[in-house]
Amino acid sequence: MLPALARQLRVEYGRGWSEQQLRHCIRAAEVFSDEPILSALRRELSWTHLKMLMYVDDPLKRDFYIELCRLERWSSRQLQERMQSMLFERSALSRQPDEVIRREVAHLRDAQQMTPDLVLKDPYILDFLGLNDHYLERDLEDAILREMEQFLLELGAGFTFVARQKRLPIDDDDFYLDLLFYNRKLKRLVAIELKLGSFKAEYKSQMELYLRWLAKHEQEPDEAPPIGIILCAGKKQEQIELLELGKSGIHVAEYLTVLPPRETLQAKLHQSIAAARARLNDLGES
Repeated sequence: MLPALARQLRVEYGRGWSEQQLRHCIRAAEVFSDEPILSALRRELSWTHLKMLMYVDDPLKRDFYIELCRLERWSSRQLQERMQSMLFERSALSRQPDEVIRREVAHLRDAQQMTPDLVLKDPYILDFLGLNDHYLERDLEDAILREMEQFLLELGAGFTFVARQKRLPIDDDDFYLDLLFYNRKLKRLVAIELKLGSFKAEYKSQMELYLRWLAKHEQEPDEAPPIGIILCAGKKQEQIELLELGKSGIHVAEYLTVLPPRETLQAKLHQSIAAARARLNDLGES
């Protein structure tokens, strides 16, 4: 039936009405069954965007990409790259229960405002740095500065570089923060510490000190409190859980200097998401 209909449409309306195109139209009608919603999407997103989005089976994941695509005005190529990099699965939001994800995406759609869970990721893909197997923290920092444009793209929308080795004078001591950024969408400073090895519990107090100094000396009256990202080569999940880092505005994430095969990354992310949601369920039941 579809091949015959496609031939008839080509005769009446010209090229462009292939059998595949008709299948896309049927899929669009199934996924975007609410005509007002589809009309609104067509005003902001191209048909190429919609073709990619409508084949995302998970409605929450699809809505995540739709709203970020609209807000940040991604090109179809940018959308494809972000989907291929599994941006949703790497977002902090994906670790939350479905109801929280639904609420955050609705808030993004209605208020056009980003939240830390939409911005923060785990892991961060830093394969563009070109690091060899043996490198020091200084090498990692230098590579990030050389590839700042790519690093900002990986961090996400709204990030602006502020300082490297930011000096924090406290009493008679000087402390140095590896990297300091500002996020325009979150309206807050973002402190980043780079660690070569796995996460250690002592990193928490270090970052808390930095965040409190920034809040006291750098935060403007109309800004939200600073948040911190500790980028580690590995994570100690139980330590992170027991330290309740989220309450201190601290996000711990792995970084990958070599992009693993997609199947490996996908399995790792799905395992992390399932474990995070299981922990949240346990907390809710206790």
